[in-house]
Order: sequence, then C-alpha cells, then structure tokens
Amino acid sequence: MISSRIADIEAELIEFRRDIHAHPELSFQEFATTDKIVARLEAAGLTPQRLEGTGLVCEVGSGPLALALRADIDALPVDDLIDEEFRSTVPGVAHACGHDVHLTALMGAGIALQRIHTSTPGGLGARVRLIFQPAEEVTPGGALRVIAQGVLDDVPEVYALHCDPNVDVGKVGSRIGAITAAGDTLIIRLSGHGGHTSRPHLTEDLVYALAKLATDLPSTLGRLIDPRHAISLVWGEIGSGHAANVVPSEGILRGTLRCLDVAGWNQVAEVLPGLVERIAGPYGVEVDLEHRRGVPPVVNTEEQVTLIESAVRGELGENAVQLTPQSMGGEDFAWYLTHCPGALVRVGTRTPGGTTYDIHQGDLLVDESSVGVAARIYAATALKAIDARR
Repeated sequence: MISSRIADIEAELIEFRRDIHAHPELSFQEFATTDKIVARLEAAGLTPQRLEGTGLVCEVGSGPLALALRADIDALPVDDLIDEEFRSTVPGVAHACGHDVHLTALMGAGIALQRIHTSTPGGLGARVRLIFQPAEEVTPGGALRVIAQGVLDDVPEVYALHCDPNVDVGKVGSRIGAITAAGDTLIIRLSGHGGHTSRPHLTEDLVYALAKLATDLPSTLGRLIDPRHAISLVWGEIGSGHAANVVPSEGILRGTLRCLDVAGWNQVAEVLPGLVERIAGPYGVEVDLEHRRGVPPVVNTEEQVTLIESAVRGELGENAVQLTPQSMGGEDFAWYLTHCPGALVRVGTRTPGGTTYDIHQGDLLVDESSVGVAARIYAATALKAIDARR
C-alpha cells in the first residue's frame, strides 16, 4: 500500500528535491523552503501550520495523536561542487548534509498518508504530526526553538532519519542507545601586553601559551575524564600575531568538543574552566573561555528502534536493516528525545558499487532513489506506530 502510494508521486518528489537543492537556505532563513512545503501540503488537502520564523508543523489523520515524524530543512554554508543541472544557485550555500532529501521524504510521506486516510473507511484511525524543523546546522539547534512552540505537546514518540552516504540505497543503519555524540564549541581568547621577541621575559608570551593550550588541553582532558566517555577535542582554528619579532597581545583558539555520552559531557563542563586556567596560568595571560554547549547524544530507545526496524523490514525486506556505529557527529534531534522516546535511523544514499561521499562536503551526491525509500520509511513507521496503539 505504501510503496504504491509513494511510487505514484516519486517522480514529483525527485523534482521537488532538486528544486530545494538548487535553492538552499541557511539556518533560520528557510522562508522559501517553508513556503514550498506549505503549498504542496495544502494542495494535498492538508492544513500545515507555520512556526515562528521558519519551519512548519502539519497533522495527518484524525483521532488520538500516535507519533511525530521530524525532518530538518536548512542548508550548510559550503560551496556546491556537484556537476548537475540542479546544483545550488546560491554561492556558498548547499544542501551538503542531505536535508533536502529529509524534508522531501517527509512531505511525500505526508501526502501518501493523507491519501490513505481519505481513501480508507475510518481513515488512519489516529493522527500523525509532521515536523519540518529549521536550523539543525547551528548549535544548540533549531529543535529547542521548535519544541518551545509546543510541537511535542502530547507526542508519545518521535522518529527521524538521516542520510548516510556510507550505506547503500535500500539499506538502513540502526542501533539501540546512543547513535550520535554530544557536540560543543570551544573558543578560547588570550590577551596580554605583548612586546618584543628579544625580551619575552618582559611580556606575556601569548603564542607559547596558545600552543600549550592547543597541545595540553586535549591530552589532559583524556587523563582527567574516564576514557570510556571518548572525549575528543579537536582544534579548527588557531591564530595570533602578524610579525616574526613581535609578541602579540591577542590570540584565539576555536575547536569542537565531542563526547559519546551525557555523563562525560556534563563532567567535561565541570572541569574545563579550571583546567584551562591551570594550563595558561603560568604565562600570565588573561583567559576568556567560551564553552558553547551544543547538543547531547541522540539516545534511541529500544522499543522505538524495534518498531522502526520492523517498519523498514516490512517495506524494504528482511535484510534491509544493518547495525550502524555510533557517530561522533552531533544532531539536535537529541533534544526531542529528552521529552519523549524515539529513534533516529540512517538511510543509505550510496549507489551500490558507486562512489562513497561524505556529508558536509560540497561534492555530496545522493542516489535519488533514496528520496522514495526515505518517504516509504517515514510512512511505514507511522502506520506501524498507529497499529501498535490500537
């Protein structure tokens, strides 16, 4: 039933996804994207409700609320490098994380579920809430703003999916428990009087202090925190000075801090300020630590993983589900799971035997048949959850 409903609109979905890909919008700027989703859902006979700013919520069916399905809709600030007619028309902005696939698939599932509801005696027998969330690509994530608007009110369980270019199309990666990591941003600014490199003893040797922080902070955290938490601190920027014979007065470090579980994530937050001061203290510099808390890990609950895996096997075959490793990446779907149980799975976008791409890279090219596959997974999960509550 679901596969035929999606097949009827699959060509349209692919064209819709191409249009979204060609016109990407950054976090909290997804106005045209929101308009396009709203227009298509209204054409299907649904009544989407716009969220504050960007994004929308739409309910399908009638009766008690059975579950919510979530997709993210923003793009990344990277150049699109694909050589396709639908490549991004916006310089420096691209759907390099597959959100164009996510939102199109959820829209397609909504259309299919609406057609099932109107053509079946008694309808779906429950409601499905579709959440099109803005700003997943910024921390702590658009999820918090969306949740604050009540999208999870009375939601018993919630599901999401994410593209995985390391998995063949038609396959789904799943796991019980944490499937992503916590992710924070660290910004450390140092300041001092500066001076001449011939007299470092009369200055605060700021570059040396930066170097000590850059090397000692990651290694020391690894000695203070239980290694089973898998703390990873990696610097993406270090900068100071403009001349070989001048001790600069300012410097900066920027990096990301990742952790596999909430306990380690919280422990790092406690020890980090004191540790930074101890490392930089001997050099007399002023230290400004900005620890931007990002997202906790996405922790899939066993019951919901069992349900979505059953839905996937029913749609794609018994061998469609494979165990996926926990990623060190972050996902703000984690905030939903602090309010209700749920699960996120990874949907394969690699053409079998084809190139393996990576997300957040401008050359990401997905097998477009994954759009229909993802739509089927969303819709099948909804029907499975509704049936489980009867």
